[in-house]
Amino acid sequence: MAQQYDVIIIGSGPGGYVAGIRAGQLGLKVAVVERDPFFGGTCLHRGCIPTKALLHTATVLEEIREAGELGIGVGAPELDLGKAQERKQSVVDKNARGIAGLFKKYKVDGIQGTGRIAGAGKVEVTHEGETTPYETKNILIATGSLPREIPIAKVDGERIINSDHILKIGRVPQTLAVLGAGAVGTEFASMFASFGSKVTVIEMLDRLLPVEDAEVSKEIERAFRKRGIQSMTGTKLAGVETTEGGVKLSFDGSDKTVEAEVLLVAVGRGPYTEGLGLESVGIETERGFIATDGMMRTSAEGVYAIGDVVAAPPWLAHKASAEGIVAVEHMAGHETRPIDYTKVPSVVFTTPEVGSVGLSEQAAREAGYDVAVGKFPFTALGKAAIEGKTAGFVKIVRDTKYDEVLGVHIVGLHATDLIAEACAALQLEATAEELFRAVHAHPTLAEAMAEAAHASHGSAIHF
Repeated sequence: MAQQYDVIIIGSGPGGYVAGIRAGQLGLKVAVVERDPFFGGTCLHRGCIPTKALLHTATVLEEIREAGELGIGVGAPELDLGKAQERKQSVVDKNARGIAGLFKKYKVDGIQGTGRIAGAGKVEVTHEGETTPYETKNILIATGSLPREIPIAKVDGERIINSDHILKIGRVPQTLAVLGAGAVGTEFASMFASFGSKVTVIEMLDRLLPVEDAEVSKEIERAFRKRGIQSMTGTKLAGVETTEGGVKLSFDGSDKTVEAEVLLVAVGRGPYTEGLGLESVGIETERGFIATDGMMRTSAEGVYAIGDVVAAPPWLAHKASAEGIVAVEHMAGHETRPIDYTKVPSVVFTTPEVGSVGLSEQAAREAGYDVAVGKFPFTALGKAAIEGKTAGFVKIVRDTKYDEVLGVHIVGLHATDLIAEACAALQLEATAEELFRAVHAHPTLAEAMAEAAHASHGSAIHF
């Protein structure tokens, strides 16, 4: 007889493993199936964590180069990429052990192998040529995504690479072309510029970070230009020719070409649903994505889906985790509430960093709000001057009728941390006045939030 569970989760990324832990806390008998030999998924092993570990190396490298301005005499730093890669892997491995420990604590069964839905309440797991059947009351699909490929720039793992390949690269290319100026592309561009590569970013749309507020995009492009990173926006790739030294890129409607030792293709990610057996329970996909309701239920009874396989954007690790909690709480009959996707933050770990939540100024106006905007630059912030990092600003978008904060957009030092206050503010439907009436400690970077709220009322104190 097949082993039985209350829920089987296919995929152990930040959606799947978090859902598994929460299910265990709620007393459900739960198993998490993972095809890789380790738990944690793309985010832990090929995405968020290893990328940020290497970005931290890049940040420290830049800080040492600038140490003389602080009165600290040091020699010119040298990057040991091999050692940086080793440290990155140690961070990843430690986090993976942490997940395994949490599985043990909450009685979550980790099953190694490739999971496939074999009908209502049935999951098959294939590992090393053997297939084992399982039965379950509920199935949670958390299989995540894969790097998208485009025919015109077929990845070969050497000259033309994706985000998986570049995380394992053993050298710093002298020249790097990055196709795609979303979070992944701009983070690697920022990283390798610090490592010493001459970087060119190519984006088909009219600006870097096209999903961010337009003023944020403009600030990032200015910062990139100052760092020697070339940005080619509004540029469509027409062809890629391999050369003795790497690749040669050509573009639609232009005689200009770009030659680079390596081309990084960072044009987004696509849902991983192929071979999952969705047809066995009557689930149809659109462009590979699965439709769900607010409780993360699919069209098939007892089948839920979360994360990058779900049709609702944004496709981010923290959004997948939140969805996983909602899904298993609903299965357990526990009180829960659907995700408000307008309040899911976006963070980009470039130099300078970007953090945003809620509506951009343009989106707020298009939604019909009577909008007021407050903006406060880091140049006017004492703590930013102390840190020697004065690029960027905090921008608050508010509705004038009720003074409700509709969106917050930060570009600058520690923006990825500073955005947390804005997330709480939007969740609590705070007004701009409530933000600036809350006393912010001095001298801190967080003062910029209060100042931007003041500015939205025309009363910024220090600018």
